[in-house]
Amino acid sequence: MTALRRVPWRGIALGALILLAAPFAFYAFRFGLEGAGFGALRETYLIQPAAPFGNGAISLHMILGGALTVLVPLQLSPGLRRRFPHWHRGAGRLLVAGALLTGAAGCAFILMRGTIGGMWMDAGFLLYGALMMLAAAQAWRFARAGRFVPHRAWALRLFVLVLGSWLYRVHYGLWYLATDGLASTPEFTGTFDRVQNVAFYLPYLVLLEIWLRTRPVPPELRTTACEKG
Repeated sequence: MTALRRVPWRGIALGALILLAAPFAFYAFRFGLEGAGFGALRETYLIQPAAPFGNGAISLHMILGGALTVLVPLQLSPGLRRRFPHWHRGAGRLLVAGALLTGAAGCAFILMRGTIGGMWMDAGFLLYGALMMLAAAQAWRFARAGRFVPHRAWALRLFVLVLGSWLYRVHYGLWYLATDGLASTPEFTGTFDRVQNVAFYLPYLVLLEIWLRTRPVPPELRTTACEKG
C-alpha cells in the first residue's frame, strides 16, 4: 500500500491524457496552419474563398486551441509546479493569453459566419467561448492577487473547458461506434447533435463544481498568507 501511494498517479494520468489528446491537437494545429496559408488546405466548410477575416479567426482558433490542448494539462502537474515555479507562472500567463485569444477568435467566427448547425449550435458554442475567456481572466486575476484557492478553482475550470473541443470529438466517436450515428445528421441538426452543443463542457463543469465543494482545500493553499487575510 505504501509503495502504491508513492506512485505519481496524477502525473501518470496527466501524461496519458496528453497522449490521448495529442492526435486531435496535432490535427487542429495543422488545420489552423493550412487555413492561414501554410500548406495545401483540405476541403472544408470552415474556410471560404474571399473571406479573410473569418478564415483568419478560425485559423487562429484552431492553432491556439491545438496548442492549449496539450500544454494546459502540464500546468496541473504538481511536480513541475513545485520544482519550476517560475516556469509555472510564466507559462500560465502565456496560456491565459492563448485561451483569451482562442475564445475570442471562435466567438468572432461564429458572429461573422455562424456554425453549420444553426442557431442552437451558435448559442452553445458562443457560451463555450465566453466561459473559456471568463475562466482564463479569473484564473489570471486571482493569481495576480495572490488568492490561490479561487485561482486553483478557475484554473481547473479552464482546464475542463480547454479539453472540451477534444471531448466533443470523443463523444461523437463513441456515439457513432455505439449507435452508428443515431439521431445525428451531417448538418448537425439531429437530437444528439443539439444535446452535444452543450454536453461537451457543461456536465463536466457541473461535476467539477461538485468536486470542488466536497473535497478539502489542499493544506498548502489553505495556509497561504494571502488567503488568511
